[in-house]
Amino acid sequence: MSTFPAERTAIVTGAVSERGIGRATANYLAAQGWNVGIIDLDDALCKAAAKELAAEHGVKAFGAGANVSDEASVRAAIDAIEAELPQIVALANVAGVSSPVPYLELDAAEWDRVLNINLNGVHYATRRVAESMVKNRIGRIVNISSVSAQRGGGTFSKTPYSVAKAGVIGLTRSTARELGEYDITVNAISPGPIDTDIMGGTLSEERKNELTQDLVVNRVGSTRDIAAAIAFLISEDAGYISGQTLNVDGGLYMH
Repeated sequence: MSTFPAERTAIVTGAVSERGIGRATANYLAAQGWNVGIIDLDDALCKAAAKELAAEHGVKAFGAGANVSDEASVRAAIDAIEAELPQIVALANVAGVSSPVPYLELDAAEWDRVLNINLNGVHYATRRVAESMVKNRIGRIVNISSVSAQRGGGTFSKTPYSVAKAGVIGLTRSTARELGEYDITVNAISPGPIDTDIMGGTLSEERKNELTQDLVVNRVGSTRDIAAAIAFLISEDAGYISGQTLNVDGGLYMH
């Protein structure tokens, strides 16, 4: 069993938005003693979020702006984080965009936008951290897929989103297979309805009740539900779990 270094860093993409899964994850991990690298579009906001985390949790944190759909930009951000923080042990690929455009109204630009951010972005960040993890022979990568990938939409976002999130599952499995010999695990989390702005703004009580009808639990999910699942999958104890998709969806999709 490979053990983690005493000082370890987790990188979280899409971690600036106050109500998002990324920000909740960064907070959750910092509370557990992880040093945190934050990547999001706006460099100044990344730096501010990192400063806040460090102050609140007494860990090291560093923010670097990047557009995840641009490989050079992602690599530069991870290089910067690596130069500032202890060894990168974990990556949570959370950055993503929603897309409620109906298929028959879909144009090429929207298709490309959603695929570039939600799938290519996961690949670019994974590819870069894999280089460091392989060298150190330890790593945990968690990607965010969606119940939409398994059900073909049916929540808020439609086809390109479902396609990208299904691609994330394929990417997760194949990288798990290729990186396993270096003691790197790769898993995906498939959230169901979570109360974040990606669902088209804050969910009204009425919309929450509507969504809950399809669940086996009595509520929609919170960002903390997903953050806790990510924290488990990147923990030292989760080293025997790889290539899996963990549904954190209130029982919406059982298979």
